[in-house]
Amino acid sequence: MNKLDYQAIFSPEKMNALFPAHRTGQFFEALFGDAEEGAYDVGLVFREFNENEICFEFHLKQRNGKCLACNLTYGLPSVFMRHPVIDLKGLVKEIDLLLEGTGKCSDFQLGATQEISPSLHVVPLSIRIIS
Repeated sequence: MNKLDYQAIFSPEKMNALFPAHRTGQFFEALFGDAEEGAYDVGLVFREFNENEICFEFHLKQRNGKCLACNLTYGLPSVFMRHPVIDLKGLVKEIDLLLEGTGKCSDFQLGATQEISPSLHVVPLSIRIIS
């Protein structure tokens, strides 16, 4: 695979374009019928490129006045995998386009929720890249 500047390709601005903040509201609207019911905001962050894998993280950031309890986030990988608002398959297709033909996204997987702090939980997203 050609050398790419992954930090530039997956800059915070591009991550916000790939997974805009309004998706959090749509996600909670679909789950609870009210976007304000959610305890956290969801964002997508580029972590690193390892040989044939691009690693991202969904950051779940506690909302003011809400509790980011483990029981709210530990089941998320399976929910995210199939939820139409999160649209992982579509997200991976968009990431594939950003690679500009230097590689192709093949399979992807979500890892288990990790509690980084009481106000930040992370769901890892790994995408395998083939030449």
